[in-house]
Amino acid sequence: MVIQELKPSKRVEGRWLAVLEDGSILRVGEGEVVEFALYAGKELSEEEAERLQGAARRSGLRAKAIELLARKPQSRRELERKLREWEASEEELGAICDRMEELGYLNEGEYAGRIVRHYAAKGFGERKIRDELYRRGVPRELWDEALEQIGEAVSAAAIDAFLEKKLRGSRDPKEIKRASDALARRGFSWTEISEAIRRHGAPAEDEW
Repeated sequence: MVIQELKPSKRVEGRWLAVLEDGSILRVGEGEVVEFALYAGKELSEEEAERLQGAARRSGLRAKAIELLARKPQSRRELERKLREWEASEEELGAICDRMEELGYLNEGEYAGRIVRHYAAKGFGERKIRDELYRRGVPRELWDEALEQIGEAVSAAAIDAFLEKKLRGSRDPKEIKRASDALARRGFSWTEISEAIRRHGAPAEDEW
């Protein structure tokens, strides 16, 4: 198989287009151009063509992974799921995820902290945040360190702000119950909720 033309891509920096004699186009990275010593007119053996196609495939998957992670941070499990959608083999997705970690594009500790800060800022409690960490596939050993960022003071402030907005000074047990249930759904413990209700001068549930 002969490479009829080798030219840089106009759309993607660092990508080259190898136009083969059958009219097909093989998209390769600069690494493959150097590794396989590619040039226009070069004849590839069947084995060499297969190896080049495999290398180009892995290079393309790595490029897509970098583009995805630069746009939207992921956990390793989320990236693996995406790579499977792109039809990567188990061997390929393992190698690509390892490489993304080496390059710093995949950092689950940093990702866990980002999730915690985001949901805490939106007024959610620890239980809800833990559910979100689980859903996104963040390893459990990273949860506690990430959750230290919110602390009791942050949780208390979030609950207080919610109660101020919902109760507006009301001591109506029905209003208190609705607000308490809403806070529980947002992931706060009943202990946190009861303490906050008392801070607002309203009776806690066991006092109704």
